[in-house]
Amino acid sequence: MKTKVKKNVSETSLIVKAIQKNDFLSRLDDEQITMMVERLVAIDFKPGNDVIKEGTEGDSMYIVAAGELLVSQADCNLRTLTCGDVFGELAILYNCKRTATVKAKTVVRLWFMERQMYRTIMTNKSKKKLYTLNLPTCTLLALNDSQLSKIIDSMEEVKYQNNDVIVREGAEGNTFYIILKGEVYCVTVVCSTISSTVLEEPDAPEKTSPSSSLRLKDLIPVLYQEGRYQGEPVTLGVGGFGRVELVTTLHHGKYFAMKRVSKKHIVAKRQEEHVLFEKRILKAIKSDFIVRLHSAFKDTRYIYMIMEFCVGGEIWTKLKEVGRFDEPIAVFCTACVVEAYAYLHKKGIMYRDLKPENLMLDAKGYVKLVDFGFAKELVHGDKTYSFCGTPEYMAPEIIQNQGHDFAADFWSLGILVYELLVGSPPFSSSEPAKIYPKILDGVLKFPPYMGEGAKSLISKLCRPRPGQRLGNTKNGIKDVRHHRWFSSMNWHKLRVGQVEAPTIRLIRKVSLATAGNFKASMDTDSCEPDAAEELLPSYP
Repeated sequence: MKTKVKKNVSETSLIVKAIQKNDFLSRLDDEQITMMVERLVAIDFKPGNDVIKEGTEGDSMYIVAAGELLVSQADCNLRTLTCGDVFGELAILYNCKRTATVKAKTVVRLWFMERQMYRTIMTNKSKKKLYTLNLPTCTLLALNDSQLSKIIDSMEEVKYQNNDVIVREGAEGNTFYIILKGEVYCVTVVCSTISSTVLEEPDAPEKTSPSSSLRLKDLIPVLYQEGRYQGEPVTLGVGGFGRVELVTTLHHGKYFAMKRVSKKHIVAKRQEEHVLFEKRILKAIKSDFIVRLHSAFKDTRYIYMIMEFCVGGEIWTKLKEVGRFDEPIAVFCTACVVEAYAYLHKKGIMYRDLKPENLMLDAKGYVKLVDFGFAKELVHGDKTYSFCGTPEYMAPEIIQNQGHDFAADFWSLGILVYELLVGSPPFSSSEPAKIYPKILDGVLKFPPYMGEGAKSLISKLCRPRPGQRLGNTKNGIKDVRHHRWFSSMNWHKLRVGQVEAPTIRLIRKVSLATAGNFKASMDTDSCEPDAAEELLPSYP
C-alpha cells in the first residue's frame, strides 16, 4: 500500500465531512474512512482544464479541496462543484465511462484516489477481519477456513459506551463476542462477594483479545422470413461481447444458436481469459438447466460458440410482454435456477450474472442458464474481490469490495424472485450511482399483492450479511428447496423433466424463421467466416 500523505487538521476534517455526506462513501466504517483520508493525494488544475471528460474511461474519484468546477453534459452546463463536493466515485468501483465533463472554473485543488488503492483498502479490511477471528483459542482452533469465513459473514460490529452491560449473568445467551478495541470487566457474584477480571486488547498473555461432429462450414444462417419477404439472418440476441444468431445444418436441419464474438473486441477489452474460461466451463457442464455447448471454432476475425438453441426465447422478453408472472410460473422458473445453482456450486463455480435476460426457455418450457462471462471457479471458504455483475442484482459485499463467494448468487436469486413477481427489481434507477446506495440500505418494499411465502423467501435470500442468507447457512441449498414458497414443487420430478412447465403457455407456436419468441434485430455486420479451426471436440 502506498505511503500515507500527511494532512493537517482542517484538511482531514474537510475530507471526512465530504465522505460522510456522500450517499455511497458514507457507509464506510471509521477505520476505512481513516485509511482513505491517509492515502488521498492532492492534485491541482488551472482554470479551463478538464478533470474528467464525458465518454472517457476513468479510475479515480475526487474531493474538492478548494476552487470551483463546472459539470456539463453534451455541452449543457448542469451544476457547479465547490469545496467539500465529491465526484467520480463510480470509477473506484468499476471501469465505466464518464457520464459528464468536469472542468475547472478557477484554480482548483482536489484530493483524488485511484480504483486500485480503494480496492486495496477494502480488501485489507476484509482480510484483517479474518485474521482477527483466527485466534489461538480452543474454540476457534477446531474451525477450518470455510467455517471461519461463515462466522465473519454472520458477525456484526457493535459499539458500547463505558459502563454499558453487554452480557448479564443469568440471562439466556445466544451471542458470542470478540473484542476488537477496548476492554471489558467480567463481574461474577459468588456468595455475595464480587470478583472481577479485566479483558483487554492483545498485549497481556492469558487475557481475552481480538484476533456428432459439427463443422463451421456445415452451418448456415436462418434468414428472417415473413410471407414472401426474406431478410437478414435471425438475430437471437446482442450483448456486450458479441451477437447470437440462429443457424441450421446443411444436411439434417437441426437448429443451433451461434454466438459470434469479435477477436478485436475481446483484445481491446482485455477479456481473453473470460471468453476462454466461459468456453471451458460450458464444455464441462452437463446439466438440463444450463444451456449446452456443442462446439467452438475460431477464424482470423471471430470466435464462434455453437450452442443449444432454446426455442422459447428469453424470460426477460416474456416478462415484458405480460408485465409480471403469476406465482406458479415464478416458482417454476426459480426452481429451475435453483437446480442450476446446485449443479454449479457443487462444482465450485459461481455464476454471478443472474437476471431474466440470461434465462432461456427450451421447447418444453424449462428454464436454462446462459452466458457464463462472469462465472468463476472458487474453492469453498475462499473469497474473490472482482467487481462484476448487473448493478440491480449485485450483492452488497460486491459493491463494498469486501470479498464475495457463493452467497452473492443467493442474493441475486432473491432479486430475481422479486422481479419475476413484480416486473422490475427492488433496487433500480436509470443511474447506477443511485442503485448502489439503495442496495446498501437494503430496504425491500413489497407490493400488497405479493404472497407471504414470496416475501419470506426474498427477505431471507437478500439478507445484508452473506453468512445469514438462505442457501449459505449450514444446510446449504437444501434450505432454499425446503422453503414454503416451493411447497408445490416436486424437486425429483423437476430434475428428471417430469414436471409440467407452466411456462409452456408463454411460448408462441410460430415459424422459427419469424423469430416469434425473440426480439428481431437486423445484422449489418456480415459474417463470411474464414477457414475455421475447431477449438474443442464436438459433443455427440
